[in-house]
Amino acid sequence: MKRPLKPEDQHIWGMVAATVHPLPGRAAPTASQEAAKHETAARIAPPKPPGRPGKLREVLDDIEPNRRHRIAKAREEIGARLDLHGLTQDRARATLEGFLNHAFNEGWRAVLVITGKGVQGDGVLKRMAPGWLAAPHLTHIVAGISDAARHHGGEGALYVALKRKKRA
Repeated sequence: MKRPLKPEDQHIWGMVAATVHPLPGRAAPTASQEAAKHETAARIAPPKPPGRPGKLREVLDDIEPNRRHRIAKAREEIGARLDLHGLTQDRARATLEGFLNHAFNEGWRAVLVITGKGVQGDGVLKRMAPGWLAAPHLTHIVAGISDAARHHGGEGALYVALKRKKRA
């Protein structure tokens, strides 16, 4: 929330605003129009940072949109589901890594990981899982992640796309 301007700040702003002239063919805004514009800007939430900026593998890239659509519509099979509800962070991470290794060895191409949303939508497992999936020792397994479709758990679940297992 913005703090109100102090009188000295208003004075300085008034001096700056007095030096500005409108473009030809445009009227100068009135003080009430400027105030309304600033109020509107204060109410608009700042844009969210990009969800998964990859390349450093701090977090994963999203699954390709077409592949995510195929998974959501059950045209690409979800090989298995893992529910992490009720687990501690350490236990959840170990379980997730073992699950992914098993899924990769079985040749599954997509799995569903249910993290839950947490009490207020800011659950620890929901927040930590993308980082765990981006771990360097899982780069040969995990291709990408995306939030699940509503019927698969929505924001409380993740689709994890797995890479193809190399043939021997």
